[in-house]
Amino acid sequence: MTFFQLQKTCGNSAARAGVIETGHGRIETPIFMPVGTQATVKAVSPEELEAVGARIILGNTYHLYLRPGTEVIGRFGGLHRFMHWQRPILTDSGGFQVFSLAELSKISEEGYAFQSHLDGGARHLLTPESAVQVQMALNSDIMMCLDQCIAYPAGREQAAAAADLTTRWARRCKAHWQAAAECPNALFGIVQGGMFPELRTRSVEEIAAVGFPGYAVGGLSVGEPKALMLEMAAHTLPLLPAGAPRYVMGVGTPADLIEMIALGADMFDCVMPTRNARNGQLFTAAGTLNINNARYRDDTAPIEPGCDCYTCRRYSRAYLRHLYLAREILVHRLATIHNLHFYLRLVKEARVAILEGDFPRFRKAFYAQLETGAGGA
Repeated sequence: MTFFQLQKTCGNSAARAGVIETGHGRIETPIFMPVGTQATVKAVSPEELEAVGARIILGNTYHLYLRPGTEVIGRFGGLHRFMHWQRPILTDSGGFQVFSLAELSKISEEGYAFQSHLDGGARHLLTPESAVQVQMALNSDIMMCLDQCIAYPAGREQAAAAADLTTRWARRCKAHWQAAAECPNALFGIVQGGMFPELRTRSVEEIAAVGFPGYAVGGLSVGEPKALMLEMAAHTLPLLPAGAPRYVMGVGTPADLIEMIALGADMFDCVMPTRNARNGQLFTAAGTLNINNARYRDDTAPIEPGCDCYTCRRYSRAYLRHLYLAREILVHRLATIHNLHFYLRLVKEARVAILEGDFPRFRKAFYAQLETGAGGA
């Protein structure tokens, strides 16, 4: 089975459409992956995820290793049966979570030594080998190499050292993955290099030389200005092997997705649609809508006129505002359904435009609607 097939590139941009084949189904790209850190996408069920068009979701090695633990999940044969999700799953290595909990961790050539953020008790060691081993126990369709992520700003020396360590760890991850001859799951390498184009180039060359079924651009969305993020992505993405999926980690806003697709990216993940939903911010083609705004007190319209998601077909802005102000849990579910539907509809429409050779027009129309829309209130 061919893992990735590039179907079409859009002649007037670097945008591309493809298909990833996994043991749990095919993934049409470009694709957005809802984040299910703790073996659940917050506030919604697997059936609701399927209804909004999710083809693949993301789980987290660090959190699932700590709770409930691979022994528990292993009894179910992996995450799919444990969480009742039979479509593909990607798991990240846990490196970013250790990075974000830096006060509890210490990095060395061997790996990350850290204390659990849950109880601060026993120390753990996350190595390249154990990161892959945990992901194999989770039985995720796409696994990620352990990498060293650094904060912004970081000096060139620090960025170079992190990229070099990431390469050495990538070799160890691949060796452990290959040693498990019966492992059917794919392993992606991660490119680092901070905000230094020459380091990004070197990292791509080294990670590609190790050789993986897919490649991720790491170290973006770590606090850098938006323009710099796009500059680094524009430099890095064309350097990645064209015959493999390109995954930009932790991105982002709807406009970020459109720009990354234009630059040749295939896969994305971000907590924004789910987290913002729980904070009352809803995404529409005309911009973001803050449901707690007083202007929606008597508004009988749906979140987004014309949207065919479960929420918009049944509920008004006024009702959602009432739920939000009353702190009713139902609003989290209804808002999350809409936001995920919006994100997945956006990448689906982008894919259609690419296949039709019309992505530049689609991109222009996306921004025109934002400029003329009434969202953002």
